[in-house]
Amino acid sequence: MFACLYLPRRVDRPSSIVDRRSTTLVQLARDFSPRVETHGDSTVTLDISGLGSLIGEPRSIGEELRRAAADAGLGVHIAIAASSTAAILLAHARAGLTVVPPGGEAATLAPLPLDLLDRLSTSAAAPLRQDKAAAPVAPAAPIAPVSPIAPELKRWGLRTLGDLASLPSGALSARLGQTGLRWQRWARGEEMRPLVPAGVAESFEESLDLEWPIDGLEPLSFVLARLFEPLCDRLERGDRGAVVLRVTLTLVTLGENGRDRHERVLELPAPMRDARVLRTLALLDLESNPPPAAIDRVAVGVDVAEGRVLQFGLFARALPTDTLATLVARLGALMGSDHVGAPSLVDTYRPGAFAMAAFDPPRTFTNPQSLIPNPEQRSAPPSVLRRFRSPIPARVVVEQGRPVRVTTDRRGCAGGRVERSEGPWRSSGDWWKNGWNCDEWDVQLSDGATYRISQAHDPGAWFIDGIVD
Repeated sequence: MFACLYLPRRVDRPSSIVDRRSTTLVQLARDFSPRVETHGDSTVTLDISGLGSLIGEPRSIGEELRRAAADAGLGVHIAIAASSTAAILLAHARAGLTVVPPGGEAATLAPLPLDLLDRLSTSAAAPLRQDKAAAPVAPAAPIAPVSPIAPELKRWGLRTLGDLASLPSGALSARLGQTGLRWQRWARGEEMRPLVPAGVAESFEESLDLEWPIDGLEPLSFVLARLFEPLCDRLERGDRGAVVLRVTLTLVTLGENGRDRHERVLELPAPMRDARVLRTLALLDLESNPPPAAIDRVAVGVDVAEGRVLQFGLFARALPTDTLATLVARLGALMGSDHVGAPSLVDTYRPGAFAMAAFDPPRTFTNPQSLIPNPEQRSAPPSVLRRFRSPIPARVVVEQGRPVRVTTDRRGCAGGRVERSEGPWRSSGDWWKNGWNCDEWDVQLSDGATYRISQAHDPGAWFIDGIVD
């Protein structure tokens, strides 16, 4: 069984009132059934099949719907039928409550005028509007094909839905095609398609207005604990995990657009719903970025994803844990958020250039050795240049344009005579700003180590850039 609620429109109402009434209509339908489909901004259908054991007969369900709508200040048309198509037509055609017994849809729809079809095609293009403060709903589905047909049918001498329903389907299809057949099925009250419930995007947010302003992280930690506990309970019930954490602190100071706000957004490395971990992450971020004034309102919210599966394969590496997220947050609070992350390549030939990106470990891991087909090659590790984060100043003796001796005062780099050298490789770029212009050499010294050294052209200074492992 299906029920349809139709809210007649009034052209003299402001759009804000229409939006509020449309949202109230959807919320009213959801109070009775989770299977609700919206059509335009004034029509809602709901599946009432499971309400018989709770409320009673279909007429009793209709009376409860009408009573709830009156309490909400809505004067709606209500129709109950075995098909949603018949319920929609009757709700648009008749005021009050209409209940159709099973099997009587075609006979009940027969005396209705053909103009009703054009009314449905006009309202099919009207999208559902909603109040910004209300829970968002899915986009509205069209009621019927957006193609007026009543004027052409009237030229044939048809006046009611019963006249259309009694026409031979083959002859109607030959003249009007599939559109005519679809309208005939509407006139007969046949079910056109299954009801498609409109989903509700649940908002995971919590807020608290403080009686007295607070200043400092210690009192703020108690407030955050009070907010994160119910928020994580809701995440647990919905099998969701937080992937982005938002903390909004309303300050006591006034700005150009009203009260100042201190907002922080944290991207989490993995979905989580541990209240203590989320509070710790928020506090560590606020320790690095403290609010500039006292706080009298705290709001927290999260963007969610599907709950994380904790069962992994025997040889698969697990996803990063909550402990890892806490460690990264603590390092960011200690060193600064700009100094913690993962290096990423940049499009330049500048030696040692890289960019700092957010730490986001891959979800799958591949052993590079497994890509080598020859087992003999597997035992021979490749040479790797390990660059020093800050090049080491060095003294280099040059004979006939090639380095012959390298010495330095840095502990751990003994230096010595050059046994073998390769180079130079000249590199330059970014001449319009802080550019570079140098020659690079790979040298093997008498101490057994292999270094990469460079000479800057402008000052003529030598540096040890890295060591070959």
